[in-house]
Amino acid sequence: MRIRHFVLAALLALPGPVLNAADADTSLIDALSSARVVELNFVWDRNSPLLGFNPPFAMALANTHAQTSGMIPNLSFAADMMYFSGQHGAPTLDALGHIGHDGKLFGGVEATASEGPGGLLALGVEHYPAERFVNRAVLLDVARYKAVEVLEPGYEITAEDLAGTAEQQGVDVKAGDSVLIRTGFGQYFASDKAKYLGLRPGPGESAAQWLAEHKIFLTGADQLSYEVFPEQGTIFPAHRILLADNGIYIVENLNLEELAQALAERGNYEFALVLNPPRIRGATGAAI
Repeated sequence: MRIRHFVLAALLALPGPVLNAADADTSLIDALSSARVVELNFVWDRNSPLLGFNPPFAMALANTHAQTSGMIPNLSFAADMMYFSGQHGAPTLDALGHIGHDGKLFGGVEATASEGPGGLLALGVEHYPAERFVNRAVLLDVARYKAVEVLEPGYEITAEDLAGTAEQQGVDVKAGDSVLIRTGFGQYFASDKAKYLGLRPGPGESAAQWLAEHKIFLTGADQLSYEVFPEQGTIFPAHRILLADNGIYIVENLNLEELAQALAERGNYEFALVLNPPRIRGATGAAI
């Protein structure tokens, strides 16, 4: 696993959770050493797909080796301190303060009173709980359940789809889980930018209600906006239900292809999700 300021990966074939690390340091280290690590990120650059209303991605070297060569004997350095992007890159964690419903954020916080010049004053991404940096997770491979490689653009995943997928896979969705949903659409992230930015399959309102009823902690999908586009009825119903009404984090733009294949081969769709977002005060979300 690469050590970074923010990490997104899946650990497969871990034993049960270690509740008393002081008594089990060796077994925990052994488990981590033997686990398969699956990267859930895409490589992200200025050509990657990005929602149109977001600022474009930009990154440049503030200092280059050519500029710094000779400043210090026998040494040069480069530093990429110039980095800028809108929130919705690849992948993206939505903070709970990202969406309001009827003027309220999660927990009844007044939406318009919760922001200032430096960003959100409540429910920013810096409040993502440290105890959830590693969390029990399940993958619901809806595309495989529907016997297709990729769900059709605009297909709305329903509560029945999620329940049927869980039953077919033999997994229980438990309170506090992270639930990742595979549509197959992530295959277009690098290969077909126009298609990835167009109509998208994803969870609809009933699927979001199903997840909320299971009292999960986080959910994510392998496409640009998490939920189906275009939506049926109201705009962003899943975001409203998950973030504003139930305090469930959302991750978009996940790379789930390797994970889905590995879990299918293993015949077990449970794993440990490692997710450590950057603690940027007041941010409505962050690239992870």
